[in-house]
Amino acid sequence: MVQVAAAVHFASPAYPYAGGVPGSPYTDLDRPPLSAARLRRALVEPYGPWSRLELRTETGSTNADVAEAARSGEPEGLVVVAEQQTAGRGRRGRVWQSPPRAGIATSVLLRPGEAVPARGWSPAPPAGYGWLPLLAGVALVEAVTLLAELDATLKWPNDLLIGGAKCAGILAEGVPGPGLNDPPAVVLGIGLNVTLRANELPELPTGLPATSLQLAGATATDRDPLLRALLRSVADWYARWRDAGGDATASGLREAYLAACGTIGREVSALLPDGTTLTGTATTVDPHGQLLLTTPTAQHPLAAADIRHLR
Repeated sequence: MVQVAAAVHFASPAYPYAGGVPGSPYTDLDRPPLSAARLRRALVEPYGPWSRLELRTETGSTNADVAEAARSGEPEGLVVVAEQQTAGRGRRGRVWQSPPRAGIATSVLLRPGEAVPARGWSPAPPAGYGWLPLLAGVALVEAVTLLAELDATLKWPNDLLIGGAKCAGILAEGVPGPGLNDPPAVVLGIGLNVTLRANELPELPTGLPATSLQLAGATATDRDPLLRALLRSVADWYARWRDAGGDATASGLREAYLAACGTIGREVSALLPDGTTLTGTATTVDPHGQLLLTTPTAQHPLAAADIRHLR
């Protein structure tokens, strides 16, 4: 089963214009539009790691768009980027919207169950698919640390925190193959708050405060290099994971995730999918991507949960 991690939640208040014609991508000068041509030159074959990139001015959900493409037979490597989402997907059926050009909203199509002879990749075992959203978390930390020069950490499974506030999140979804014996595709969605202002930040249902790179004091908030770095890092870690046959330990992914995860060693409260709550110490993430939560009576491997850091 593909592990689902938390997706970033944007607010949808009115946003001020900096002049110009309403609806133009240049009406807010702090939020210039992305260039599809530049992104394709940097990221799409033969010069980049992805097979196809679509940039959309507005869409309901990039995850929904990529999932539909997967059902239609799209090969691995599609990237969809949206300047604005009106029905973004989150965990537990949450829906969110994003102000235009205030963040990064992107989804990629992976087919880890398919062999790629040209790269020497055998099908990755489905038991390892839960590492894919964690892989995206590592890529986020790398991009934000490198370009924004901020101290970012991960809250398991995949909230990106800066100064204890949520700045990004990830949602992974499985798309069944056409036949009963066909492996599922995986849609990996990433949302990053880049230039959201204080009055645009959402109230998160978990009670965690929200922030953006700009509010956190980032040295750079240009979405173009941030998106390039993020997608290159995702592709790099995915290649390492596939090279290792889907083994998170052998690929170095588990070590990288543990180094970036601020949940390990913390007292936490875990809200489980069945509505029950466990409180204990998060001791590690096991080779399957599960969080090991130690209580006074037992050790619990958690495949999915909403985690709250207690101290």
